[in-house]
Amino acid sequence: MSAVNKSGAGRQPAGLGDSGDSRDSNVRADSCVAKSRAGSPCHEDLRERLLALGFDVVRFARIAPAAQPVEALRAWLDAGRHADMDWIERGFEKRKNPGLVLSGAKSIVLLGVNYNPDAGAQGGALRWARYARHADYHDTIKPALARAGRALEEQLGITADDYRCHVDTGPVLERAWAERAGAGFIGKNAMLISRDYGNWLFLAAIFVRAEIPSDEFAAPATGRFRLCGRCARCMEACPTSALVGAGAVDSRLCIAYQTIENKGIIPRELRAKIGARIYGCDVCAEVCPWNRFARESRGALLDARPELARLSLRDVLTLTPEKFATVFHKTAVKRIKLHGLLRNACVVAGNVVGGRECLEELIALAGHAAPLVRMHAVWAVFRIAGRERAAELLREARAAETDADVLREYEYV
Repeated sequence: MSAVNKSGAGRQPAGLGDSGDSRDSNVRADSCVAKSRAGSPCHEDLRERLLALGFDVVRFARIAPAAQPVEALRAWLDAGRHADMDWIERGFEKRKNPGLVLSGAKSIVLLGVNYNPDAGAQGGALRWARYARHADYHDTIKPALARAGRALEEQLGITADDYRCHVDTGPVLERAWAERAGAGFIGKNAMLISRDYGNWLFLAAIFVRAEIPSDEFAAPATGRFRLCGRCARCMEACPTSALVGAGAVDSRLCIAYQTIENKGIIPRELRAKIGARIYGCDVCAEVCPWNRFARESRGALLDARPELARLSLRDVLTLTPEKFATVFHKTAVKRIKLHGLLRNACVVAGNVVGGRECLEELIALAGHAAPLVRMHAVWAVFRIAGRERAAELLREARAAETDADVLREYEYV
């Protein structure tokens, strides 16, 4: 972050730090705040230019080996906690060595965009991840990144071949670099936690073949997660116990993974724990005490889509391909396609009180063209209506069913 939040200097949320004494310099939030090197007007001019483009955080770091994050990623992959996200494994060497992303890279520019909405922004009965209630941030941030590149060219005297931009999709350890540059610290929920913006930062990175004075970062005195202290609210609150250790997420148990990245069957043992979360999950971020100081987003590089939060369960269950394309145009939700969203909606219907009012729609979906939708619809009908009643309601769908996975849903007690 570009400046210390003067209004909250020295504050700590309750439950953080070993003693709760804000006078302890080792646990003060200030120990996590980056302090810029003096004597580089060009460096600060560049920061101001990038902030003026709409970014909320602009930090600089020197490209140097980062053993701990790389080792942690390797162990995470070896444990299979990435589930079927094989692209993370394929990009491991590039994450380990930024020179494979951009040969001769000397510096990295870390950029953050605050997406914290006001407290009343969720609305509705369905729970959508906060980031999904905007147009896809990959698309809305990219134009500003292009402008940032031009600023680098002018300020540093480089060409377009001398930098590479990424918005959360390239082989970059964004959170580790952001922590090194002082944009925040990685918490027990594995999120980057900013003192000014809580858990709500989109991150972008630019590798540069030029020396940029790095922002010094006063690391916590006694190891990782020091600024979480004794607090473990994120680990305790996770509905599926996906945080299997401090800073370690098992994607196979994570609701965000299951409702977004998983393109197949949601494990039966996890479905009831999903609750009303139709796309993604923010629980481990929402319960973090550091959010107490998070500023509301100014939305400079975002395009809010508040109408998504007003969709009812029936609205989603009755989506047609045409309606889906219209409603979710240019949003991140389009990634999971209609059949993925219908799958999620069926699971939610089986969990929420309003699901009973959607039995007719669920029965119709038990005859959907996609087996993935049919099997989750069958699960929801059985969960809502009970075995005997569900068997009666689904008699025709059961008689017509040929898919082995769907048939197993009918057999499950």
